[in-house]
Amino acid sequence: MRRTRTWAVALTAMSTLLLATDLLAQTPKPWGRVSFMADGFSASDGDTGRSGFTELVGSFTFASPYLTKDGAEYRFDLRSAAYPSTDDRSSRTSIYDAYAGYRFAGGTWLVRGGQMWLNDLGGLGSIGGAMVEYSLKEVAGLQRIRFGAFGGAEPKILDAGYVSNVVKAGGYVAFDGARSWRNVLGFVTVRNSGVTERSVLTMTNLLPFGSRVFVYQAAEIDLTGPAGVGSGRLTYLFVNARVTAASRVELQGVYHRGRSIDTRTITLDQLNGRPVSARALEGWLFESAEGRVTVTLGRGFRVFGGYGQDRSEATDASTDRGTFGFFAGNLLRTGFDVRVSGYRRSRPGSSYNAWDASVGRSLTSRVYLTFDYSSSLAVLQVDAAGGYRVSQRPRTTRYALSGLVNLNRWIWLQLTGEHLRDGALSEIRWLSGLTFRF
Repeated sequence: MRRTRTWAVALTAMSTLLLATDLLAQTPKPWGRVSFMADGFSASDGDTGRSGFTELVGSFTFASPYLTKDGAEYRFDLRSAAYPSTDDRSSRTSIYDAYAGYRFAGGTWLVRGGQMWLNDLGGLGSIGGAMVEYSLKEVAGLQRIRFGAFGGAEPKILDAGYVSNVVKAGGYVAFDGARSWRNVLGFVTVRNSGVTERSVLTMTNLLPFGSRVFVYQAAEIDLTGPAGVGSGRLTYLFVNARVTAASRVELQGVYHRGRSIDTRTITLDQLNGRPVSARALEGWLFESAEGRVTVTLGRGFRVFGGYGQDRSEATDASTDRGTFGFFAGNLLRTGFDVRVSGYRRSRPGSSYNAWDASVGRSLTSRVYLTFDYSSSLAVLQVDAAGGYRVSQRPRTTRYALSGLVNLNRWIWLQLTGEHLRDGALSEIRWLSGLTFRF
């Protein structure tokens, strides 16, 4: 069984490479990428040892160039993974994009069919069905105003296929200006077995003010509670602002807030006549705010420092977080690129520090080598079934050596080995990858 899955992934990678080469010969203007990666580990934790878990991943992307006039467009973005070292974990295939479309009437109209991710709608933009968009050019000082509508099934995120009995529909209006200026207002409704699971207003804004200020903002406002239970509210907000205060000084502020509410389970409970708790409707709150200052002291040399606060539950006290460090490119003209950052988190009754450092250098014009060191209080571990878990440790150190090899203008090779260690855990991981771009 393991050999079968391994050969299946290898054959998939080979077939996509052949397909990409054939399409390239027919249409030289589109672009594509084929990647194949493999990783494994060997670990011991006290008297327990395990090793040999391997993940094989193949990905394929092929897309037409961006069009503003009449013509066909398409995009295929697929990922396949197999786990030959364990029989407890099945191989899986994910589809992010697999659509074809056409622009006509001088690029004014766009129609698409298939599975696609509408980036203007953020995390709610995945759809398996059809969309249509109408554009007005050079209106009120804007480059374009776009009106779109879509509808279809809801794709599964980690597997190929669609969620049973769930449909999604909505529309949006987008204002596109100079220097990547964009304002998008969208509406998405998700219906599950005839019940409105979510009814959401989305907002995405990219706002450059001159050449010194840039603001990105995204938000989701649920107009009603999940499945009509509870009330609507602002459920997600993200803001990232960058300001060039002086020629060598940059200020950055980030605010992130949201509620993790399991609307799918709440809807199914409603459909099956099960009671829904007030705690489930309230959801799990997360909130984070941070300010950072970056100063360029010389060519390729920057220092930074920041302060932030985090909260992971509505009733929890905020946790203080401080960051500081520097980056030096071609340090003292030695060819070494050095990055060091420190991280301190404090909460009532406890605090801890974490460090992260990296040294990189080009050995030749085609080979770049990097050494990494980090220390933390948590480590991502692989369990016996092939899954992952976060384990809290008194102190975990990580050493890694990575190499990026540019074999030619189309092929890149990546090789990484790392060692994690604390008082009880010792783990060695390796990762290799090959990417072909055309």
